[in-house]
Amino acid sequence: MTSPTTLEMRRAEAQMGGGAARLAAQHAKGKHTARERLAALLDPDSFDEIGMFVTHRATGFGVENEHPPGDGVIIGTGKIEDRPVCVFAQDFTVLGGSVGEAHGRKIARVMDIALQNGVPLIGLNDSGGARIQEGVDALAAYGDIFYHNVQASGVIPQISVILGPCAGGAVYSPAITDFVFMVEELAHMFITGPDVIRAVTHEEVDFETLGGAGVHAGRSGVAHFTAADEEAVFAQVRWLLTFLPANNLAPPPHLPANDDPRRATPELAAIVPADPQQPYDVRAVIEALVDSGELLEVQPAFAQNLVVGFARLDGHPVGVIANQPAVLAGVLDIDAGDKGARFIRFCDAFHIPLLTLVDTPGFLPGADQEHAGIIRHGAKLIYAYAEATVPKVTLILRKAYGGAYIVMGSKHLAGDVNLAWPAAEIAVMGPESAVNVVFRKDLAAATDPDAARTDLIRRYREELAMPFVAAARGYVDDVIAPDESRARLIAALGFLRDKRQRTPKRKHGNIPL
Repeated sequence: MTSPTTLEMRRAEAQMGGGAARLAAQHAKGKHTARERLAALLDPDSFDEIGMFVTHRATGFGVENEHPPGDGVIIGTGKIEDRPVCVFAQDFTVLGGSVGEAHGRKIARVMDIALQNGVPLIGLNDSGGARIQEGVDALAAYGDIFYHNVQASGVIPQISVILGPCAGGAVYSPAITDFVFMVEELAHMFITGPDVIRAVTHEEVDFETLGGAGVHAGRSGVAHFTAADEEAVFAQVRWLLTFLPANNLAPPPHLPANDDPRRATPELAAIVPADPQQPYDVRAVIEALVDSGELLEVQPAFAQNLVVGFARLDGHPVGVIANQPAVLAGVLDIDAGDKGARFIRFCDAFHIPLLTLVDTPGFLPGADQEHAGIIRHGAKLIYAYAEATVPKVTLILRKAYGGAYIVMGSKHLAGDVNLAWPAAEIAVMGPESAVNVVFRKDLAAATDPDAARTDLIRRYREELAMPFVAAARGYVDDVIAPDESRARLIAALGFLRDKRQRTPKRKHGNIPL
């Protein structure tokens, strides 16, 4: 029988990771150790480790001389705000956090536990990639992880936190998960590193420029959240989880509201200019509508012409999708299509109602957008809205023109409650553009073209673009004053909370990826 002294010695060895020198080197890089990270993320004394003594069984190329307990990854269960979660944390001090057969088996094991028990999965990534000395077994380990990611998708929330290097095949597991967090200047993600790129294409690029947090947050769209240090990233993860259910069979968490559900919002009339050509920040509208002005914006630096994020109305989580007139006048483009569709589909998978705020002149014109596939990418947004069966409430603030009107949560894509402000304009195109197209010849022949144009614009607006026209046809359920917006949205979502919708029997649809 193993003596307590031997057990304590083995535990102490496992808890030291790669040893004092490697732990010190990790700290010297400005990085915490895997165990320190788990302590910072989870509730105090809530972590229960699994597989502390697992070691690899590889032979050859020197790896047979080193069998560190844990094999470079710590897995287990814990709690965040007293809610159960499953976690894994790669330990860069042990074999560079590289993924081999045993390492991959441990991650797959904790993914199975999360899926079977219906709790969120959080991965803390800090790895040098596949363990070269284990050959195809290392690749098999990655494949097993990817498979588990896909099986868990839409069943439990999956969160990836990138805290160091993440290269090669390692990047695909985070890419499959629901949300990716990155620490600025320390985290990097790329398929091939600077050395390989230099050898193959002769490009000179550094780690940060190639795959840093700024690149993936603002340009590629891979990262959803970034922060200056690990503590701030963990705080973001904890905040995100307050909006999410444990799994796809559980309701989103309701918190006691400290904001009057019937609070009037007269400030909205001042925030949104009457002139449809004047920009404004739609975040101010969102903050006026939601509980205590609290918005957790997702991908704030990517496709900034569309704002998406989590908020609460009367204590209940909602997913907000809003055109941003302060950026590109709020048009929809390729990146906005991808950003919106992904967010909508996540919310739909986890029973989070959708609140859509509309102010858009349409899709972004241009040969570059057409050639890069705006048709396909815009169709993703259409598909996501039409597919979603959660409560869908839409409020048209100002402009809703052309195909963008249809796309943004319209009644025609099965919107449940569609509202508009009195100054909203709903039409194939803006009154000015419509008059220039339809009455081009008449204006050219007019004695006073300016006066004729002004009169035609007024007529177009009154006869075709006013929200009362759409309301008369049932496309808008009601026209409301800005100051009653919060109360009306809360009432609508409250009624829809137990919505049930049948869908056609099929294996799955074919979203235009």
